[in-house]
Amino acid sequence: MSKEALYSLIKSPVVSEKSMMAMETHNQYVFLVDKRADKIKVKQAIEAMFNVKVKSVNILNQIGKQKRTRFKPGKRADVKKAYVSLADGHSIEMVAAE
Repeated sequence: MSKEALYSLIKSPVVSEKSMMAMETHNQYVFLVDKRADKIKVKQAIEAMFNVKVKSVNILNQIGKQKRTRFKPGKRADVKKAYVSLADGHSIEMVAAE
C-alpha cells in the first residue's frame, strides 16, 4: 500500500479524558480512522507515521446518536475509532492545541 493511502487512513487523534487515561495506564492511543480501515492497515499506518512498534489494534465502530433539533430529528455522524497499543518503550508525542 502506498504512503499516501496509509496516511489518508488516520484522520485525527482523539483527545478526551478517556483517551488520556488509556494513554497513561495502558500505553494506548486513540485515533479516528477511515470507515474502510482494518486493523492491519491501521497498524501499518501508525508504524509508518510515528516510527513506533505497534503491539495491537482494536477497532470500534461508534454509531451516531439520534438527536432532536428544534423542528426535526437529526443524527450525529458515525465514526470509527482505533485503539492502538504500543510496545514497551515506545510512545507518541501528542500536542493539544487550545
